[in-house]
Amino acid sequence: MTPMLGIMASSISGSKANTNSYESIATFNGTGSSSTITFSSIPSTYKHLQIRMVVQSTYTGASTSYMYPIRCNGDSGNNYSMHTIRANGSSVTASGSGSRDNMFAGDYPTTNVSNTVGAIIIDILDYQNTNKYKTFRTLEGYDANGSGQVNFTSGSWQSTSAITSITLPDAYLNWSTASKFALYGIK
Repeated sequence: MTPMLGIMASSISGSKANTNSYESIATFNGTGSSSTITFSSIPSTYKHLQIRMVVQSTYTGASTSYMYPIRCNGDSGNNYSMHTIRANGSSVTASGSGSRDNMFAGDYPTTNVSNTVGAIIIDILDYQNTNKYKTFRTLEGYDANGSGQVNFTSGSWQSTSAITSITLPDAYLNWSTASKFALYGIK
């Protein structure tokens, strides 16, 4: 058994993904009061981008919707479209919309907001290509003290401009100091 384990470990380590293909571009921490995160002056030297977020709000009230929107290059026009699948353990729903003023990154529950922690990964494909729209793929989930939800979103920014900045505006929620935001370039 030992030689076999040695061969397997060797094979696995030889086939692992090159960790140098992801490079950190920028990171932010939540401040507890500021609710907008902007990644600006994004270099054009990568093939794709990825945003990783672990978020928690300081908001303690209730509302019908808490969304994490994304905007590219400051564009707040109706130039975004998306399709979302949501699952909460007992039901699955799907929705789609075009002509939106933002891309959807994720959402929060309508109660227990300040006690909810969410994790989000956003892939932005071919962000420098000026011949096509920019494609977004988002996987997001949150836990609200025993209840939770998972969302998968696919969408686009309907512009052929290269992405040079990404803003995560949110006028309603304030990111707690436990919130972390990171932008990576993928070679």
